[in-house]
Amino acid sequence: MRHLSDSGDGAWVDMAGAEPHRVLEVRRKTVGYVSQFLRVIPRVAARDIVAEPLHALGVDLATARARAETLLARLNIPAAMWDLAPATFSGGEQQRVNIARGFAVDYPILLLDEPTASLDAGNRAVVVDLINEAKARGAAVVGIFHDDEVRAAVADRIFDLARERSAA
Repeated sequence: MRHLSDSGDGAWVDMAGAEPHRVLEVRRKTVGYVSQFLRVIPRVAARDIVAEPLHALGVDLATARARAETLLARLNIPAAMWDLAPATFSGGEQQRVNIARGFAVDYPILLLDEPTASLDAGNRAVVVDLINEAKARGAAVVGIFHDDEVRAAVADRIFDLARERSAA
């Protein structure tokens, strides 16, 4: 996989052969990721977990936290929980923190692994809106969706692994 460098020199980065620090730099600036599970440092507040990727890119902490708060509110995490560690949250609440973190930066590429797993219909709809907004701003979104309704709402193209395996 090749990626256009964010260093401003217009150079392409060969991700398969690049130095590890270069791969990490490209990933930090270019690729957002939402997995099925939230893996974070214990005892860090939800607001700071969501703000961290933006702050790591040089955005001041107050602005990064404001963006985190906007996303947490949009994903129906009550303000009273923003200063708590997500380890104490339900599975659905943890997933929503995970989603907020993945969407905190307007990444040009988003990788989504079952982002709506363990979410109720209302929160699934919020995630669908976030995905469609990312697509509208030009982000490339690659996702794994077992939820047919969500997949239909966000997919431009579908690659069905089960069908591909049976055809082989």
